[in-house]
Amino acid sequence: MDIGKLATEMNRGFIQLLMMVMLDEPMYGYEIVRTLQERNFLIDENTLYPLLRRLEEKDILASEWRVEENKPRKYYSISSEGRKVREELLKIWQEQDKLIKSFVGEE
Repeated sequence: MDIGKLATEMNRGFIQLLMMVMLDEPMYGYEIVRTLQERNFLIDENTLYPLLRRLEEKDILASEWRVEENKPRKYYSISSEGRKVREELLKIWQEQDKLIKSFVGEE
């Protein structure tokens, strides 16, 4: 059994929700990668940047360019529409978590 493929499928939705949760304050791509690394979660930039673009296209994230230290950086943050989506997805996440815990005896 290839657990890697199942893990990849699980991570897709998780990472989307994670971006909605962590981008209350604007962050640029490398800052997101570094912040996640500090919490022992590794994400490849080739996964992150297309995801950020897709979420922006869906109006879940907003972005703006800033120039700091003579470097242009694109900062991402959750949009007002994204906040609504996040609220609904977190409800689903909590219900799923509660159900799984009831089966594994943690509740």
